[in-house]
Amino acid sequence: LHLQDDNQKAELSAFFSQGSPKHLPSDIIMQYLRNAGKPASMLVQAMSFGREAGLGARVFTTSGSLQAAAETVVEKPAKMMDFSIYRWNPHSEEKPKMETYSIDVNKCGPMYLDVLFKIKDEIDPTLTFRRSCREGICGSCSMNINGTNTLACLCKVDKDTPSGTIAPLPHMHVVKDLVVDMSNFYAQYKSIKPWLETSGAPMAPGKEHFQSKEDRLKIDGLYEWIVDSRDENTSERLAALDDPFKLYRCHTIMNCTKVCPKGLNPGKSVAKIKQALL
Repeated sequence: LHLQDDNQKAELSAFFSQGSPKHLPSDIIMQYLRNAGKPASMLVQAMSFGREAGLGARVFTTSGSLQAAAETVVEKPAKMMDFSIYRWNPHSEEKPKMETYSIDVNKCGPMYLDVLFKIKDEIDPTLTFRRSCREGICGSCSMNINGTNTLACLCKVDKDTPSGTIAPLPHMHVVKDLVVDMSNFYAQYKSIKPWLETSGAPMAPGKEHFQSKEDRLKIDGLYEWIVDSRDENTSERLAALDDPFKLYRCHTIMNCTKVCPKGLNPGKSVAKIKQALL
């Protein structure tokens, strides 16, 4: 694409030449075009012009700016939703409560984590919650949304409903608002020794614990090391789990399987361990 309008060429040339950095984000160009009352489609033209003019600016894009450049920006009508969020501050004498925030979900990201960010950034900066990767990997944003334990970064807002409810995980002690105490979780995780245990001498540098493809397939989708052919302490691991407050605290109601963000079946894995102890 080329800029056919000489005025547009001059205008963009002046913009690029004003101390432009080596990397010029397309979002900056888009904001400039919007402020100047120019159509979003000029972004693609601006990118082409910047390269051809040799102005020393390498333009890169984001998915959002590409979408804006590919279509005419149309302002969506307001779509208000009420979000009831659990609030509690340990440093205040006020009792825990549910506080409601009204959000225009057409001006917000699609996930519940986006809603929380919007509330914290634009309405109430005291709202407290954990988050990290935003991609369903770390589990930091685990919370109870509309009665189901899930990850806020993966839970999509249903715009066809008038409201939503966000609360901390119900089985854990609350530190503040949506933040729960993870101490017990980490202690339990450490107790299962989530690493390979071998009785032989340490492996020589550069050597690996080899495993056949067949044995590797056996541990796909599992959480424990009990069936890992490379581990040599299977009997000790099983004995450690044979306790009414460990393995048998699982009642096999499959809630864990229903909400697992990775689509795994931990309930089935627990049942297999119980069978191994018979």
